[in-house]
Amino acid sequence: MEKTDKSSDLDFNLLLKKQGYLLAGTHSAVKTCLWVGRSIKGEGDCYKSKFYGIQSHQCMQMSPTLICNQKCLHCWRPTETKIEYPKKWDSPLDIVEKSIASHRKLISGYGGSGKRNLWVEANTPKHVAISLAGEPTIYPYLPQLVEEFKQRKITTFVVTNGTNPDMIDELNPTQLYMSLDAPDVSTYHKVCSPCSNGFWDKINESLAKMKKKKGRKAIRLTLIKNLNIFNPSLYAKLISQADPDYVEVKAYMHLGFSRKRLPRESMPSNEEILNFSKELANQLDYIVIDNVETSRVVLLAKNGNTQINNFFI
Repeated sequence: MEKTDKSSDLDFNLLLKKQGYLLAGTHSAVKTCLWVGRSIKGEGDCYKSKFYGIQSHQCMQMSPTLICNQKCLHCWRPTETKIEYPKKWDSPLDIVEKSIASHRKLISGYGGSGKRNLWVEANTPKHVAISLAGEPTIYPYLPQLVEEFKQRKITTFVVTNGTNPDMIDELNPTQLYMSLDAPDVSTYHKVCSPCSNGFWDKINESLAKMKKKKGRKAIRLTLIKNLNIFNPSLYAKLISQADPDYVEVKAYMHLGFSRKRLPRESMPSNEEILNFSKELANQLDYIVIDNVETSRVVLLAKNGNTQINNFFI
């Protein structure tokens, strides 16, 4: 039995390596997104740069745990792989230091191929997206992790699926994201395959808790053709519970392991995303303020809340 377990761990570590992940401690991981490399080489920036003023070459993508309590159809991660809880959680300080070290190692090859000054800057991250893989709120010291990044003057996105509402009360990142991938409970179970039947109630509880948060808040919809791109009025009713500053409406993209679960035709076009976003904005009394066609993503904001650029610089 022991031999089998070690073999399984080895297979999973090899899978992580092939997918471009690098462990940061015993249970955290870092991965450079496509846009970090492109930005270092001066070939463009992530849509978050256009929406929020983030410097893509100085953005680090990580997660304090690879464990997730959902198996979403559209997830590009290998959700079919079971990951055990650690016997002991690493400290926030260790995770921050090892994440930065792993990030630097991952971008080390760009020193000669990119713009040297941008590569030098990239070695000192200014922003961290805590959204790489797994559900970050499973890590019990997530609020303290956010504070450790803050002490280094690193701004933070925390992306949660909303299944741990108690953690919402404690989190104070630069921007709190919550994914909302269904307008009703039956669609939620079809799209997200949660490990608990009670998670839909938890998600609604998290939406209500978000409304009380004073920091910047965003709700993100990932829409899949023929699965969850319908009834904007139901989405609007849910989103209104959180009263977010922004709503991102994004098309499912046929990438990674999601290609084994969904056909390429499941990707909505940018036009379909834009049309749905306009309907949703009308239902919410928000306005469409930006659209990045290459990423098929639209940004909605409250009326009068359009000054968003340079917030993270």
